[in-house]
Amino acid sequence: MASFKIDRVQEDILRELTAILRELKDPRITPDLTVVRAELSGDMGHCKAYVSSLSGLEHAKQACRVLGTASGFIRRELFHRLKLRKSPEMHFIADDSIAYAADISEKLSGLGLTEGNAPAEPETEDTEF
Repeated sequence: MASFKIDRVQEDILRELTAILRELKDPRITPDLTVVRAELSGDMGHCKAYVSSLSGLEHAKQACRVLGTASGFIRRELFHRLKLRKSPEMHFIADDSIAYAADISEKLSGLGLTEGNAPAEPETEDTEF
């Protein structure tokens, strides 16, 4: 059974990781990099952060390697910002969900099926009996 505390801390980690990524000064960390999901282990000792990029999976893999080298700094920042008893060890995993979603959106817009342009249902005549 999932703990509410772990779910809450996962959301806090996700929010703070996004803010920390924006503050990193490394030129290999671009603004199109996004933390999609954070999974915290039951003992709160390990955290998997799924990172995605609009530039594609290869860019996300390179960013994960860079974030792996900066994991000590990120871990310390999380510890201070969230006031945790112990800071989880960070593992960054490349994910292509953002690029996949952008591709699907592009295909839908090519068909003319975006949210504002949904095909209208055929109107039926109201006949009274």
